[in-house]
Amino acid sequence: MVAIPTLLSLFGLATTAYSTALSTLLTPNERLCFYADVDKAGEKIGFYFAVQSGGSFDVDFEVKDPNDKVLVDGQRERQGDYVLTANAVGEYAFCFENDMSTLTDKLVDFDIMIESEPRREAPAKPGQISEQTSALEESIYRLNSLLMSIKRTQKYFHTRENRGFSTVKSTQNRLFWYAVFETLAVIAMAVLQVYVLQTFFTKTARRYRV
Repeated sequence: MVAIPTLLSLFGLATTAYSTALSTLLTPNERLCFYADVDKAGEKIGFYFAVQSGGSFDVDFEVKDPNDKVLVDGQRERQGDYVLTANAVGEYAFCFENDMSTLTDKLVDFDIMIESEPRREAPAKPGQISEQTSALEESIYRLNSLLMSIKRTQKYFHTRENRGFSTVKSTQNRLFWYAVFETLAVIAMAVLQVYVLQTFFTKTARRYRV
């Protein structure tokens, strides 16, 4: 049986990370940038975004390193999931732009994660079975991978749900205004018909004296 200190040391081997999950509203022709600090070269940067509502659910984006070098960018993208390697220490910029829209706001969910993967070995005690340690370590990394996969799947379904709700809401608004316009058109046509008939009989009427 593996001792408790050894188990804790194995959990210390797991990937250490910090992330920021946010939502932002982009107005027409607006550009917003968010920043994350990288403490040392070689760290992994995870970047995920998805347009939840607005227009065609697309947005322009770009990621820049501390030297203003564009690492990845895209135009009219609905969502993206990227993993980058930080080759420079400093502040990385994650920018969104809604310049293709003149009337519609865009709601964007995004997640920025900075993670490091220390590969130090767990301290072994005399008589400890290394095979058990290796198996437990592999199980921890496998569970971490499965949890990340579940997280991405949840984000995907969350995005689909929000887009479906936005589409239903937009369709409902269009149907409402179409019904209002149709009602006004029917009323206007009825008034016009009454006016035409009244004018016709008034002008064609003749008077006779007896």
